[in-house]
Amino acid sequence: MKAYFEQLTYYQPEMLRAIGETGYMLLIAVLVAVLIGLPLGTFIFLTRRNGVLESPGWSFVLNNYVNVVRSFPFLLFVVALIPVTRWVVGSSFGTYAAAFPLAFVAIALYARLVEQVLLDIPQEVIELAHVLGATNRQLIFNFLYVEARSGLVLSLTSVIISMVSYSTIMGIVGGGGIGDFAIRYGYQRYEYSVMYTTIAIMVIGVIGIQVLGTALSRHLDKRKK
Repeated sequence: MKAYFEQLTYYQPEMLRAIGETGYMLLIAVLVAVLIGLPLGTFIFLTRRNGVLESPGWSFVLNNYVNVVRSFPFLLFVVALIPVTRWVVGSSFGTYAAAFPLAFVAIALYARLVEQVLLDIPQEVIELAHVLGATNRQLIFNFLYVEARSGLVLSLTSVIISMVSYSTIMGIVGGGGIGDFAIRYGYQRYEYSVMYTTIAIMVIGVIGIQVLGTALSRHLDKRKK
């Protein structure tokens, strides 16, 4: 046990830096998911067949973007996106570069989940908005998002947890992170206690995210008021 704590003390600076890198990647990915994925999913919902803004062309393009990104094997997606990452970020290595493909996937994942949550809203809510003469903006912010807020929070929680999983392989572009730390300092150096400790930290972190997301979702669920 003494040797175990000595190991942790020795690797503590690197571990803390890796946790910080993962947090930074997740922060960027989640912010982009909310800022772009939320309106994208909303637009997909509105432009669907018989939707408020029905548009077969836009619906086809946006749905295919989401489908392609979600179905692409993530590791190959990261590699394929390297030229674009280098052009946008200025480098294909580092935390910024790692956050770029994560953001792409986060947008697609959240957009699809947002669409599914909005599809669960009773049609009567939309009809009520029309009867009251609500504009499209009022329909979205005063009716759809209010009705779906609990589901949107749960969906975002799922996206964050997925991003934690995806971030573990970002060492391929030098992004670092807790997963890369577990492989380099735990697996490759045969320091299995370090590797399992890192895994335990990730599991505890994911459980914490889920608990917080579920609690916030329940708080926002107007059906339980």
